[in-house]
Parts: sequence; structure tokens; C-alpha cells
Amino acid sequence: MSPKELTYIEDALSHESFLKNQCDDAIRSLQDPELRSCVEEIQQKHRQIFDSFYNLI
Repeated sequence: MSPKELTYIEDALSHESFLKNQCDDAIRSLQDPELRSCVEEIQQKHRQIFDSFYNLI
């Protein structure tokens, strides 16, 4: 893997981590169970994407 490719993966990991953390914050503050469930699904998707990028390293 080239240094440039590694940098792209590191950036992607950073973005996915940020998005997952944003979902964490939203889940803690949401009262509506349906909306909370939706955000939990989004959070899980970002976790899967993060894991996929991480496994490339």
C-alpha cells in the first residue's frame, strides 16, 4: 500500500469515527424511540464501514 493510499484510509477512518460519535451523541439526546432506532441503524452502518476500512490496513 502506498503512503498516499494509507493517508486516504486514515482520512476515511477519521470521518467514519466522527460520524459514529455524532450518532452516539444524537442517540443519548433523542427521546423518540422510532427516531432513536433510525439513528442506531445509521450508527451501526458507520461502525461497519469503519471496520471495513480498518481491515484494509
